[in-house]
Amino acid sequence: MNEGKLVQLAGKHTQLLIKVGESAEIIHWGKRIDGESKSSGLSLERPVPYGRLDVDVPVSVHPELGRGSFGSPGLEGHRSGFDWAPVFVIEHIEQCDQSLSIICTDTLAGLRLTTELMIDDHDVLKVRHTLQNIKPENYQVNRLSSTLPLPPRVNELMTYSGRWVNEFQTQRQLLQHGGYQQENRRGRTSHEHYPALIAGSRHFDEMNGDVWGFHFAWSGNHRLRVDAKADGRRYFQAEVIYLPGEISLAQGESVTTPWLYASYSDAGLNGMSQQFHSHVRAEILPKEVKNKLRPVHLNTWEGIYFDHDPEYIMSMATQSAQMGVERFIIDDGWFRGRTGDKAGLGDWFLDPTKYPQGLEPIVQHVNGLGMEFGLWFEPEMINKNSDLYRNHPEWLLAVEGYEQPTGRNQYVIDLKNEDAFNYLFERLDYFLSTYNIAYIKWDMNREVVQPGHNGMASAYQQTLNYYRLVDQVRAKHPKVEIESCAAGGGRIDYEILKRTHRFWTSDNNDALERQAIQRGMSYFFPPEVMGSHIGASYCHSTRRRHTIQFRGLSALFGHMGIELDPVKEEVSEKQGFERYVTLHKALRPLLHNGTSWRISADDPAHQIQAVVAKDFSEAVVLVAQLSMPTHSLSGHLRVPGLDRQAQYRITLLDKPLNYEDIVNYQPPWTINGCELSGAWCEEVGLTMPILDPESAVLIHFQRIS
Repeated sequence: MNEGKLVQLAGKHTQLLIKVGESAEIIHWGKRIDGESKSSGLSLERPVPYGRLDVDVPVSVHPELGRGSFGSPGLEGHRSGFDWAPVFVIEHIEQCDQSLSIICTDTLAGLRLTTELMIDDHDVLKVRHTLQNIKPENYQVNRLSSTLPLPPRVNELMTYSGRWVNEFQTQRQLLQHGGYQQENRRGRTSHEHYPALIAGSRHFDEMNGDVWGFHFAWSGNHRLRVDAKADGRRYFQAEVIYLPGEISLAQGESVTTPWLYASYSDAGLNGMSQQFHSHVRAEILPKEVKNKLRPVHLNTWEGIYFDHDPEYIMSMATQSAQMGVERFIIDDGWFRGRTGDKAGLGDWFLDPTKYPQGLEPIVQHVNGLGMEFGLWFEPEMINKNSDLYRNHPEWLLAVEGYEQPTGRNQYVIDLKNEDAFNYLFERLDYFLSTYNIAYIKWDMNREVVQPGHNGMASAYQQTLNYYRLVDQVRAKHPKVEIESCAAGGGRIDYEILKRTHRFWTSDNNDALERQAIQRGMSYFFPPEVMGSHIGASYCHSTRRRHTIQFRGLSALFGHMGIELDPVKEEVSEKQGFERYVTLHKALRPLLHNGTSWRISADDPAHQIQAVVAKDFSEAVVLVAQLSMPTHSLSGHLRVPGLDRQAQYRITLLDKPLNYEDIVNYQPPWTINGCELSGAWCEEVGLTMPILDPESAVLIHFQRIS
């Protein structure tokens, strides 16, 4: 093989240059540059300083301790204490358009490594590794990570934190020396450590700066890290956290990392997000929802909890249809023995005391009103107070001899146990085959403790078997749509999105809190997969109250729904729900197909988002006043992404009831509308109105020339 051969992978705007010798090193990942010369690789050769090794050691796509890479290696493992420092040599590369496969072998260690890199026209890069044992004795894998380099100008990170009802919180930190690491050991994607982060040049923002976004597509335990080496080089790593003994490869066996998704943009966070959104829409979303309008939901949970009465539920459905709801979902509480959260999980049989006539009358009633019917399940979970546990205590995911703590009074079923797996599939299949169920709300309300199968660690296999269960359900019932819920935002990632159609973003329906939660999610996910519901005036999560106007607008941009009991609501509230459902339906083609923008505000008390039509014919902008205005005037609204040469008619679509009462007068354009060019809207903008805290306005831009 040619020493230092350059291989190129190019997207629409970005490019990877990969130097291939004994190992593979990405020497450029950034803007696309056409017409490189033979000296391109030579221009990036590094000096070798004194006081270190006498040779240059690359930060390859698979760093190796045995080659003298003193950072975090790509592989840690051993064969009864031997073969612990492999040095792979490239044997073969295969390039096909925008993909590259690199096959490496260490004959002494008896290991083969295959690296796959792909970039698409949306400028999203995918990377994964497959490790195979090619010697007789078992090879124990402790770590296997995917590594991508970052340039020295990366010195700031935007990372995620959170918790239940407070997901997708972002924060900034400098990257100068050392690094950053986050670990999730909760057995699902988790509320606390969503598997993504963003690295960039100092002070990158929504519109400016070089940014590199990373998303690790795995629904279980993971580790992310960014390191700044002592010589200034930087790199990102992502990996599954394997528990002790989980990955033991016999001869011929292999293990493959999840896909690591990454995207570079020189247009700040909006540019990065738009690339990820386009990729998700084109490559990840199940095909059956790509061209289907996302139906407006009503979910019964916050309306009735465990108090199920068929006649009452049908009256809820009737009033839901009158408000424009298109999909009606019965949540937790419908199955045998389920009067609270301490019993019944696992007994997936309709409760005859609650539903003496069965489920069919309700399904027929809902369908007769023109709505789809959906049902809640939590298949992976079990209560000890259940017939299932009394009959099969061995189906618990646990380590025998230890008493593990409960979570929401429940435990986890061992999906590696084939009898348990088959039982769950049979129960799901029964309901989906018996009733006209168009939708499953698939929940997982518990973190995983002691994930053991026959005494051995099984967290990795539990996640794979969860995927297998969803895949098997979808193969048998391809028209049924599935929501990934997991106590709200606990299982949200690209790998599960390949199998599901919607996320329940958070159990928190507080409109003010949702502003931050939904913004954090928007960096990697388009609005149509983000479940966003209008809750009741009194929020169950925060005990805070908001107007129907603020609640309605806060839920408008996602996959809209309603989370309450419409029978008990006042007429004025019902009229408000109907208004925002109608408004959402009118804007839905734009919101779920357009280009999303997060707009920087002059006043940090504002949060502004917009969606612009792909053909630039219209746009909507939501200005949310989160807290008291910082000054008596609030600056200007500048809207990017419009056709700069066109004229737009600008009108206020929605405003608070007291909009004109809280000031001497508001900006005239908000009362009578105005006409401006796209260039003016982007560069100069419009004077912002004055708003009360926790209120919002919705602005419409319609191209007129």
